[in-house]
Amino acid sequence: MGTQQILLIVLSVIIVGIAVAVGITMFNAQATNSNRQAIVGDMNNQASSALAYYKTPLTHGGGAGSFISADAVGTWIGYDWNGTYCTTGNGQFTITFDNTDQITIVGLGTEVGSNGSTNVSATMTIIGSTSGITTLILN
Repeated sequence: MGTQQILLIVLSVIIVGIAVAVGITMFNAQATNSNRQAIVGDMNNQASSALAYYKTPLTHGGGAGSFISADAVGTWIGYDWNGTYCTTGNGQFTITFDNTDQITIVGLGTEVGSNGSTNVSATMTIIGSTSGITTLILN
């Protein structure tokens, strides 16, 4: 085999190696982004259910203008509820009650975030008035 042929083989191996490394990096970035979008989507569903609870009259099983308790809101949301958190296939969500008109949902995803050390996370504050929903993507 000539020197040119060996050089072409080595060059081909290097190019294939770089392509594989770029493909793995792109796959991991897509997995992180997909999980981030999924937990924000789950949080939006939880927020809309929580607001529906807030606006539903007490006679219909709602909060009548108040987030009364974690158990009541958690049952209304309808996920696998365990006191202060619920779990979906996308992550774990903690719901805290700031007052009777405001709750905060913190979502912790299953994929490692862009910093490479902690999982994807987001925080959503739901205000039970016309103010609506505020979302903060942490990682």
